[in-house]
Amino acid sequence: MMKKVFGLFAFVLGAIIALNILVAPVQAVDYNKRNLMNSDLSGQDLTGDSFDHTILRDCNLKNANLRGVRLFGANLEKANLEGADLSYAILDSANFKGTNLTNAVLEGAFAASARFDGAIIDGADFTNVLLNVNQEGKLCERATGTNPTTGRDTRDTLFCF
Repeated sequence: MMKKVFGLFAFVLGAIIALNILVAPVQAVDYNKRNLMNSDLSGQDLTGDSFDHTILRDCNLKNANLRGVRLFGANLEKANLEGADLSYAILDSANFKGTNLTNAVLEGAFAASARFDGAIIDGADFTNVLLNVNQEGKLCERATGTNPTTGRDTRDTLFCF
C-alpha cells in the first residue's frame, strides 16, 4: 500500500514540476541604466521589461509591444515608437522630445512628469494617461488623427476642447 501511495505522490509531483517548466512565465528583462542608443527593437515583445534611466535616443521601437514597461527617466529623444503599444507603462520623467508616437497606444500609462516637446502624436491614443496639465495643453496644440487600433481620436483622448 505504501508503494502505491509513494508512486502516486511521485507521479503527481513530477506532473506539477513538468507543468511549471512548460508554462513558466517569461521573466521581465532589466535594461536599466543602459545605453541602447540607435538600437533596433522594432516589432519586439518587451512586455513588462524595465528601461529606467536608459538611453533609447534614436532607437527604433516601431510596432513594439511595450505594455506595462518601466521607462522612468528614460531618454527617448527622437526615438521611433510608431504603432507601439505603451499601455499601462510607467513613463514618468521620460524624455519624448521629437519622438515619433504616430498611432501609438498609451492607454492607462503614467506620464505625470514626462516631456513631449516636439513629439509627433498623429493618431496616438492617450486614453486615461496621467499627464502634467502643461504637457497636456502643449499636446492638444498639435493633436490630430485617429488611432487605427483603438478607433479613438487623439484630441478626444487628450480632452482637448
